[in-house]
Parts: sequence; C-alpha cells; structure tokens
Amino acid sequence: MTTPLIGNTQGLSAREIHALKTLGLAKIPTRLLITRELAHQMTSLSSQLHQKIGLLINRNGHVECIMLGTSDRIYLPDIGRSRAGLGRLRGVRLVVTAISPDGSATPSLLTMDEITDLSKLRLDYALSLEATVIGAPGRAEFAHIIPSPKGHEVARNLVNTLEDLPQNVDEQLHALESELRRTTQKTTTNQAPAAILVHLDTGESDARERLDEMIELCRTAQLDVVRIVEQKRSKPDPKTLVGSGKLQQIELYALDEEAEFVVFDRELTPTQTRAISRILPRKMLDRTQLILDIFAQRAQSIDGKLQVELAQLRYNLPKLVDKDTAMSRLMGGVGGRGPGETKLEVNRRKARERMQALEAALKERENHRQILRKRRNTNQIPIFSFVGYTNAGKSTLLNALTKADVYAENLLFATLDTTSRKLRFPRLQEVILTDTVGFIRDLPKDLVAAFKATLEELQDADLLLHVIDASNPQVHSQITAVEAILKQLNLGDKPMLRILNKCDLISPQETLELSRQYDALAISAIYKTSTIPLIEAIQSAYMNNTKDGGTDESPPLADVHILRFDQSDSDET
Repeated sequence: MTTPLIGNTQGLSAREIHALKTLGLAKIPTRLLITRELAHQMTSLSSQLHQKIGLLINRNGHVECIMLGTSDRIYLPDIGRSRAGLGRLRGVRLVVTAISPDGSATPSLLTMDEITDLSKLRLDYALSLEATVIGAPGRAEFAHIIPSPKGHEVARNLVNTLEDLPQNVDEQLHALESELRRTTQKTTTNQAPAAILVHLDTGESDARERLDEMIELCRTAQLDVVRIVEQKRSKPDPKTLVGSGKLQQIELYALDEEAEFVVFDRELTPTQTRAISRILPRKMLDRTQLILDIFAQRAQSIDGKLQVELAQLRYNLPKLVDKDTAMSRLMGGVGGRGPGETKLEVNRRKARERMQALEAALKERENHRQILRKRRNTNQIPIFSFVGYTNAGKSTLLNALTKADVYAENLLFATLDTTSRKLRFPRLQEVILTDTVGFIRDLPKDLVAAFKATLEELQDADLLLHVIDASNPQVHSQITAVEAILKQLNLGDKPMLRILNKCDLISPQETLELSRQYDALAISAIYKTSTIPLIEAIQSAYMNNTKDGGTDESPPLADVHILRFDQSDSDET
C-alpha cells in the first residue's frame, strides 16, 4: 500500500515527489525513534526543498503518512480516534525536520504547534531533526508527555547528535502508558467529564435564561462545563446547526480543554447529528439527550425505568439511519437476523420490538394504578398533587408536611418517580399528597408521551399545588411554562393553588409583590411556621371547590399571612 503524501507539492519535479514518497518505504526498529539513514534522507530533502518534512510513524516502525509543509510549519492530517481514550498514547510518533532561515543554531527545534499536537493528540513522541546547510542531520530535540497531578505535562530533551537519542523506545512507551493509566484512574475517579457547551442565540428574548438552564442541566448530569461557545445566527444551520467553520473551532477548543463531550442547547435532527459527527470526533449530546440521561440516572421505580427506556428508544429510532449505528446503548438483548436483512434493518426491528414490549409493560402497570385509583375514589380520599418547575422545592415541601424522607437535592429533576404520602388535615379526614416529576420549558415530546401514564395521576387530583421557586430570576417564565404544560395535558381547568417557595431568599417587598401578582401563598419549606398557613390555605382551596364546600370567598392569599423567617425556626431536610 502506498503511503499517502499530503501538503503543497505544486512546483515540485517528478524526481522530488518520488524522493518524498520513498520515505514511506522505510522500516524503523521498534526500539529506535529514527534510523540514521532515514534521518539523512529527510534532512537532505528538506534542505534542498527548503520546506519542513514530517512523518507519522506507528509502533511497528511503518510510516503512515508523509507531510510536506512550509519553511516553518507542518500540517497534520486527521489521525482519527484510534487509541484516543484517556490513559493511552496514540500509538504514532511525529518526526519533523527543522530549518534555520539563516543557518544559525536555535535554542529549541520543536515548535509550539508541534508541542501542542504532541500534548493534545497524546502522540507517543515528537522528534525534530535539524537540517544543516549541507543537508546533514545536526542536533535533535525529542519530547513526550509525562503524568502530572493535572493530567500530563511535556518533557523536552535537546541532544547534539543522533547517537544521543533513546535506544529503548519500546520499553519507555510501555512504562509511560502504565504510569498514565494509573494516574488517570486516580485523578478521574471523582472527576466529572469535561464538556464544551454550545449555545445558539437566534434572537429569542429568553436566550440567556435558556443558557443558564443548560448549565444547570449539565451540572445535574455530572458534566463539568469547561468552555461555553456562543454563536448568534438569524436561524439555525439546517445541516450543522452552527456552521462547519464554527464546528471546526469547537473541535480545537475541545482538544485544548481535553473535553470528552460537546453539548448542544438545541435538539439536533438526524441529518445534523450525522453531519456534526463527521467534524466532531467525540461524544455529542443535544438538549433532549441530556434530559433523558438525567432521567435515566434518577429513575428508581419500575415505572420510571420503563418510561425512560421507552423515551430513549423513541428519540433515537429516527437517528438509526447509518449502516454502522450500534444498538448497544439502546437495548441489551440480541435478536435473530432475518435472511437478507441489513444491520440497519435489524437494529430498527429490534428497537421497535423493544418499544412494543415496553408499551405493553407500561399498559399493564397503568391498569394496576387504575385499580388503586378506583379504590381511593371509593374511599373518597382527597388527592392533592404537587406540580411545578424542576427544582422548585416540591420534594422538600412534601417532606416538611408529612415528615417523609423523599430524596430532595438542589438539582434539576431530583425527583422522577411519583411519590404519595398520607396526611391528616385539621378540617379534613386523611388526604393523599403526591409528588410528581418537575416540568421544564419545551419538555421533550418523547418524554411527555412516555410519562403519559404517570402524568395521568394528575387527572385524579382534587387540587393541584403549583410550587414556585420565588428566588429564581426566571420565576415569571417558569410559571408560564408550567401552566402551559398543564394546558397541554388538559389540566388547565383543574383547581389550583399557587405556592411561592424559597421566599426566605428574597426580600419581603419582592415576596409581597409576587404574592399579589399571582395570588399565591408565600412560604419557605425549610421553616415550620410557614407550613401552618399553607395547610389552612390548602383546606380552604379544596373546600371552596367541592360541591358542598360553601360559597364564601377567601381573601387574597397575599394578605392572609405575612411571613417572618427566623433562622432558629429552620427545619432543613
């Protein structure tokens, strides 16, 4: 097989091109960086052409690529993702020539570009050979990466002759990779994967709010956002979302930051996914995939796990268009292959069969829940369901009212599985309080469809308790988003009580203004005293919406109770 020659070869004679291609026939012993014969060939040609020459050499000693650069720069080809995992070197070394414009000695031979390539691509070695004025090899400089607490650093060595180069390269590489693996495992045990977040601003009024929300989603998904790349466009690029030039820039950022993931704040179409993957050779996530991944982490119940898997399959099925698409991340079973079926057809069929099985299992679970709901209705137990934007404090409030131990954390979608607890109200018999999954703006349609059975629990609620994070800067848009989703679920006419939570984090004046604007009760779930007027307000709201609940109008909730939060009253869960 002919070794590829890349670079600007215009103006070269056939004899010079043949001499360059001859470099690809060399075979270097695995213990050496370069042979004396090949070094002489490279420096002689480089001196004649007055251009840098580079070789990529694999560990078997074969030349994989020949590069012809300018007098001061060499351009590397795309070396793919082979052996690209952390803790491994790439398995190829870069050997280049160095030309001094005036023939004088320079303090270093390797350029910063070459050192950057070595570090970011994790090459085995970078070696620069000085081409003297007579074309013979002079000094040489070699470099390799070494483990460090921050990942790795570069060790550089300048030698006077070729004889001073390492003579046991194979042994050094083996020892170096072993140390890199050990160090990488140690430093990444509790370290979140690095991610580049790509934000596309097409002029929406809430663009900044969406970006802040994506940052929180990444944090919840345990991704470390090391750089945010923003772009303003009149509309998304239909093929690459942000344009191929911007994608190439993102790839450079990813190399510089050693980012494993690139996260897009828009939903990618199958066409965009394929086009972007050809330019960005790393893991990609769009907004919907990120939310699905968070749901997959949070799902604990059988229902939750089934619904998340179904949502993932529904989202990924249209993307199964490439013949090499693997199903290992989508499903676990191995199906039989029909005669004449392509791998793509098998993958699609297996996905659809799995979706049908999940839908059947969810239907069975739904029937079981209907039986339980009928039993509750027979016993005439009132049901009050918490709804609200994700991370509004619904679970914390449920814990405060019922002394439950539902998982509550300052994370988006901390609660995924529906939780119900009984509580006895002073003027009512036992009631059931239900905590549901939090909403988010532009909730992915696949999630809405998959969680339809769970959200149907809200249909049986006698009263919706809309919990609002009063301290969130986007409180108004979050209220609008939640109530828009409720309308989509045909719950817009359901009796509802608005509850402003986390009011201890804002001023009394802001609390009063929000309470009056939305006719909402101001509380803080971590303070016991704030739950007392809340219980009374829930009772009144329920009784005023039942047949025999009376017709007395209650005063505005904002005027019922002025909260004063005292640290001694805190009851954090």
